[in-house]
Amino acid sequence: MNFDSRYFERFEKQIILKKIGILGQKKILKSKVLIIGIGGLGCPLLTYLAASGVGTLGIADHDKVELSNLNRQTLFSTSDIGKFKVDQARKKILEINKKIKIKIFKKRINPGNCKSIIKNFDIICDGTDSYETRFIINDQCKKNKKILISAAINKFDGHLFRFNFKKKTPCYRCFMPEKPSNLNNCQAEGIFSPVAGILGSLQANEVLKEILNFKSILDRRLIIFDSITTNFRSVKLSFNPGCKNKCSK
Repeated sequence: MNFDSRYFERFEKQIILKKIGILGQKKILKSKVLIIGIGGLGCPLLTYLAASGVGTLGIADHDKVELSNLNRQTLFSTSDIGKFKVDQARKKILEINKKIKIKIFKKRINPGNCKSIIKNFDIICDGTDSYETRFIINDQCKKNKKILISAAINKFDGHLFRFNFKKKTPCYRCFMPEKPSNLNNCQAEGIFSPVAGILGSLQANEVLKEILNFKSILDRRLIIFDSITTNFRSVKLSFNPGCKNKCSK
C-alpha cells in the first residue's frame, strides 16, 4: 500500500497523535501480525488491527461458523453459518481495507505445523480456547524468539498476557504448567459476550503498542479483568523452576 493522500486521509486520526505521526503509521503499515483463533477474541482483534492499518495479517483457524458463535464473534452473521471462519473473516476485513495483505491458514495448529505458520510474522496473537494449542503456540514462540500476545476468557473474566521471547522472561507454562483437570473454557462454562470484545480489543492495543515501541506494563505481568466489578488487576509472573521450557535458566 502506498503512503499517498488517500492513505493519509484514512488514518489521519492516528497520524495526528504525537506519539504516532507519519513514522509510527509507517511502522504499523510494515508490520506483520498473525492471529491464531478467529473467535470471540480474534474477531475484535482482527478488526482493530485491520482498521489501524497493519499491512500484513495472518489468520489461522480450522473451524466453521456455528449459530452458537454469533453472540460474541462479531465478524460473522447467520449467512456465514457452515462456512470456514478464515474465509468469511478475510472477506469482511477486505471490505474494511482491500489493500491489506491477508494470509489464511485453514488448519488446526499442531506441533508439526506451528513453526512454519508463525515464522514469517513479527507478532503472534493467541485467541484459542484450547490449552493444548496454547502450549504449542507458547513453546514455538519461545523457541523462535517471537513476541506473543495471548488472551483467555471464561464466564465473566479474562486474562491478558504479553511475552517478549526476544528477552529472558517467564512463559505461559510458568503460569500454567499443565492442563487443568477440569475443562475450563467458554464451550463448557459459557462466556459473557462483552468480555470477549474487551479482551480482544486489549490484545489489539498491546499489538499496536509493541509495533510503536511503547512501553508496556505487561513485562513479566498479566492483567486479570473482572467484568462484574469492572476491575483490572495486575499480577506478577514468576519463573517456574519446573517449567518444561527451562525459562529460569
